[in-house]
Amino acid sequence: MKLRFKFVMAIALLPLPFITAARALGSQDLVLQGGRIYPSPSANPIDNAVVLMQNGRIAAVGKRGQVAVPKSVQVIDCTGKVIVAGFWNSHVHFETGWQDAPLAPSDQLKTHMEEMLTRWGFTTVWDLGSDTNNTLALRRRIEAGEVPGPQILMAGDIFPQNGHPIYLPAEMQLPEAASPQQAEKMAQDYMKMGLDGMKLFTGVFMGDKPVVNMDTDIVKAASDVAHAEDKPIFAHPQNRTGVDHALAGGVDILAHTIPNEGSFTTDELSRMKQQHTALIPTLTLWTTVVSDPEVVDKLVRSGVEELKAYFSEGGTILFGTDVGFQSKYDTSQEYEFMGRAMGWRDILASLTTNPSTFFKEPAKGKVEKGMSADLVVLDAAPSNNVLNFAKVAYSIRAGKVIYSEQGKLR
Repeated sequence: MKLRFKFVMAIALLPLPFITAARALGSQDLVLQGGRIYPSPSANPIDNAVVLMQNGRIAAVGKRGQVAVPKSVQVIDCTGKVIVAGFWNSHVHFETGWQDAPLAPSDQLKTHMEEMLTRWGFTTVWDLGSDTNNTLALRRRIEAGEVPGPQILMAGDIFPQNGHPIYLPAEMQLPEAASPQQAEKMAQDYMKMGLDGMKLFTGVFMGDKPVVNMDTDIVKAASDVAHAEDKPIFAHPQNRTGVDHALAGGVDILAHTIPNEGSFTTDELSRMKQQHTALIPTLTLWTTVVSDPEVVDKLVRSGVEELKAYFSEGGTILFGTDVGFQSKYDTSQEYEFMGRAMGWRDILASLTTNPSTFFKEPAKGKVEKGMSADLVVLDAAPSNNVLNFAKVAYSIRAGKVIYSEQGKLR
């Protein structure tokens, strides 16, 4: 979002094939033993459990003694810990600190990746707008095993005409669409790049000037292109008009609440539910954009109430923090805020089964035989305190440890 946007030849941007091997880890097999497993947010736990991972997949799950553990396999003792599916962060940016992803030393990228994402359990993330070339290079290095990191899904951005956010440098060239035809062409170019979705700024913050909103016909033109490719559309609304235009144009996900408006309307909540529109709360964001404690408290309370209202209507909630744009890497505050509106199992669903279902990744989101071996080991039970979601001992992607609290990959 803060870096330049540039269309390049599609062939140069196609991602490399998925490679599960990581250079830092030799074994293809891994066992987690002795912990409490929650196979899914709604399932009963399995105590003193074993998870056997082979070739990037979960080969077996069960109580100790019920799962045969190969003699040569690497075993991680998880006694006293909790094992859940790998976490999704459905709203991130690879901006500050990622500018030289093609050439930066792998150790430098690994350190930053730990600080920002893998340290907090994220095994899959959505980049909702960064330098496209740079993120694609980072993604290729991760899939090649050079940098331990999550799967990166990417969305291309489109702004409304004259909708240059006040928080972005004035000299930055942004992809602005003045007509449905321009939006359609931009969306087609992003699809040719091999990107995984689209993000539309249906409302843009202009400081003391009025919010610039994207017209509904422009929203629909871009949405139609993405949907024809079976890819999702995110919307960044700034006010009620931005939400209404996003919903009328057929977006799939609202990337923020609109706490400055105080609440969603009854009609908006009904339409979100009817259209199966998902919501990413990004509640911590509101603590980073203003300095007045009273204003921060008001924004957070309004955002929580909007989350509660939509969740109460049965709407899909996706976890996301806007990290990379905002620099609060620690996810504890987001869990605390979400816990004011939802139970711990519902928060776990926003991290696991909700995104895996919504984004059509059926092999993710659960700790079950045959699923991708994307797992998080927690030091304490989130059932006791939602802040424990942030106490990550290990992050595992496709059977490979991509973060260990011991300070080294094992």
